[in-house]
Amino acid sequence: MHTRDLLGVGEVARRSGFAPSALRYYDSLGLITSTRTAGSQRRYERGVLRRLAFIRAARNVGLTLEEISAALATLPQGRTPTKADWAKLSRGWRERINEQIEALESLRDKLDSCIGCGCLSMRTCAFSNPDDELGDRGPGARYLPGRLRAADAG
Repeated sequence: MHTRDLLGVGEVARRSGFAPSALRYYDSLGLITSTRTAGSQRRYERGVLRRLAFIRAARNVGLTLEEISAALATLPQGRTPTKADWAKLSRGWRERINEQIEALESLRDKLDSCIGCGCLSMRTCAFSNPDDELGDRGPGARYLPGRLRAADAG
């Protein structure tokens, strides 16, 4: 098989681990592309599997779909991206991954005492958030690192 071989939605779903509905959604956003058969069935080039692997990894790191779209837009059109293309694209992840690691380590280290008010520790909360003052600052666990508090994290 070659990178230009066409795969049906079911085969791409099976190989990528994404539901067919996710493939259609990503297609509608332009994150992946398909062609249509005469019967209007979607067909994907084999190279879509690399893009989907990238999307999965990017979502797991916490990138939003908008960030993923911007990153994928830097890839060359009309050819399968090379290892160098992918390396260039992922270089910018280092800072994002380090931020995510720091945020997760902070959460891990505080998990048995306080995760940021939305509170698991009423004893500690009496000192760090008396009278639930953090409730006035908005929804969610306010002491959590911003990366973990983001509405669209991961």
